Amino acid sequence: MYFQFLVINTKNFMIFQLQNYLQIFAFSTDFDWDFDALCIVFQSLLCNALKCSTASRLRAFVQEFGHNIFSTDGTVLFCKICNVKVTAEKRFAVQQHLSRDKHINGLERSKLQNEKNNTQSFITDVPNKSEYFLDLTRTFLSCNIPLNKLENPAFSKFLEKYTNKQTPDRSTLRKNYVSICYDETIQMIRSYVENKKLWVSIDETTDANGRYVANVIIDTLEVGNIEVLEKTNHSTIAKVLDKSLSILWPQGIIHDNVLLFLSDAAPYMVKAATSIQTYYSKMIHVTCLAHALHRVAEEIRIHFPNVDELINNVKKVFLKAPSRIQIFKTMAPDIPLPPRPVLTRWGTWLNASMYYCDHFELIKEIINQLDGEDAVAVSKAQNLFSNVILKHNLIYIKANFSTLATSITQLETSGVPLIDSINIIQKIKAEIQKAPNQIGKIIYQKLSTTLNKNKGFKIISDISDILNGQGTINEIPDDLIANDLAFFKYSPITSVDVERSFSIYKNLLADNRRSFLFENLKQALVVQCNIFELQPYKKFDSVENWVCVKVPVFRHFFCFSRFFLKLLENVYFFPL
Repeated sequence: MYFQFLVINTKNFMIFQLQNYLQIFAFSTDFDWDFDALCIVFQSLLCNALKCSTASRLRAFVQEFGHNIFSTDGTVLFCKICNVKVTAEKRFAVQQHLSRDKHINGLERSKLQNEKNNTQSFITDVPNKSEYFLDLTRTFLSCNIPLNKLENPAFSKFLEKYTNKQTPDRSTLRKNYVSICYDETIQMIRSYVENKKLWVSIDETTDANGRYVANVIIDTLEVGNIEVLEKTNHSTIAKVLDKSLSILWPQGIIHDNVLLFLSDAAPYMVKAATSIQTYYSKMIHVTCLAHALHRVAEEIRIHFPNVDELINNVKKVFLKAPSRIQIFKTMAPDIPLPPRPVLTRWGTWLNASMYYCDHFELIKEIINQLDGEDAVAVSKAQNLFSNVILKHNLIYIKANFSTLATSITQLETSGVPLIDSINIIQKIKAEIQKAPNQIGKIIYQKLSTTLNKNKGFKIISDISDILNGQGTINEIPDDLIANDLAFFKYSPITSVDVERSFSIYKNLLADNRRSFLFENLKQALVVQCNIFELQPYKKFDSVENWVCVKVPVFRHFFCFSRFFLKLLENVYFFPL
């Protein structure tokens, strides 16, 4: 029984050799000596068999889970992803390692790196270019970091220490790599916008160098453009639009894909829209509704000059006056300092008037504590607070027009469905209509006149009714087909994104960067804007999963947000 047990437990190892030894034992007469020898033989055979079994088991794991995951030298199992030895006595231990977060994350990084290496570049004519230099350039441009920072010795040594690569000269990147990033982005944009519907928004301003600049925003395809104008009139605006769209479609503009044109209500903008609608037959021109409400707010300001004067003088009282600010914080620690409205910023004057209505007595007490002879603004503010009519006017403004400022803020939000945007306008119209006395009637008449001049607003309102299941398609222009109307579900009715684009443009033109050549400025902006993480619209229901993302972009180029380009996920970055 003992020998049978040994044979059974070693039959998978070296049965042939064992049987030979058993045959020798069968003819032996010295049982004790042969038994001891046989035990030694069994022990040796068993050890060799176990070694052979471990190596084969490890090789089996490598074969099962892949040579790209594990490797073995016959004694240990090594994970290539995690760079660690793995316990392999049981299959469960190997599976447990594979299920750990560290291994899963490492595997994802490995896949992304392989995909990046296997992806064909959009730019095929870039021989002998360093991928590290290209990624470094893209990162600097995306983060709005001037390339001259590479000349800082501390930063240069830091890069060389943690990347083991030579830090390039800024001129090398500017001459050889900035244009590559720009061309790469343009090509990707053109590929993405093919056969897509879109809307356009245009506005103009004057930059810090005195140039007339017109910004073009093209939405749903995350695209835009900027042009320098000799002057601003309807013909230059029309040319800017055509030039921007020709960059988008170099083989020929697809006019029927432009469904909506947003601008302010400047006469030359309206005239430009009328002229280009000859070529863009499906395009609806809507003047910005936030601008419209702001003009109504301006009408309110005109009819309450004493409130306007109070806001201006109290703002001056606490402007660059730390001692007065300290008095204010001591007497009113729980409320913020008086607001400083800017007339060109929508709704800020109305918000300021409501602030003074909410804290009238406390602000009056603080102003009266100040020395009237210290400044003219203090004296004027004290006189205004002594006027009883001022308080009545503040109450009237808040009671009848407080929703106007709220409505402007709501319209400034990105991604609002068209139905909700139209409801905001209808609601504020109903609220202002209820305002009593002659001033209320004048304000309501101003709102009605402004909306009636906006011919596109009537069409867009009818489309909203259809999307809400209430209107009829007979009220819509004949050029727009049913499929086109579905794309209006999240269409905006304000040009707020163009206004925001000017802020980004001016931020790049800082005082210490005025020597920026315009061509380099253009190429830097395209990469920088590509990395902005702006809030996207919701997806369109059953309309090609269309996604609207509002992103500003500038002169001769286009910019994307996270929906299309995630540059930081693909660039080389130095480990700390």
